[in-house]
Amino acid sequence: VQLQASGGGLVQAGGSLRLSCSASGRPFGSYAMSWFRQAPGKEREFVAAINWNGGSTYYADSVKGRFTISRDNAKNTVYLQMNSLKPEDTAVYYCAARKAYYGGSYSLVYDYWGQGTQVTVSS
Repeated sequence: VQLQASGGGLVQAGGSLRLSCSASGRPFGSYAMSWFRQAPGKEREFVAAINWNGGSTYYADSVKGRFTISRDNAKNTVYLQMNSLKPEDTAVYYCAARKAYYGGSYSLVYDYWGQGTQVTVSS
């Protein structure tokens, strides 16, 4: 499956962005999806995950209550709504897919990755 992330940009602290990740090539509904991020000089970290039908979600503590992951299987797209953004949310955000009911927070279990979209939050 090919993944294309979009929606990143520059926003002030307290603002919002919505990231999108479009998938093509395989039945999207067979894949658990997640978002990860990587800040300069830091390792890639888990942000949020959603199971293949959207019925279960999981978040990193650092974004819980501010970010929401969702998916539209009819549009082959997963979203990450980011509210109350903080400068520490600045990173390249990647979507990932795993051919399983649920993916979890470990990056190594994911089979496919998008190219990343830059999110910059100014203070």
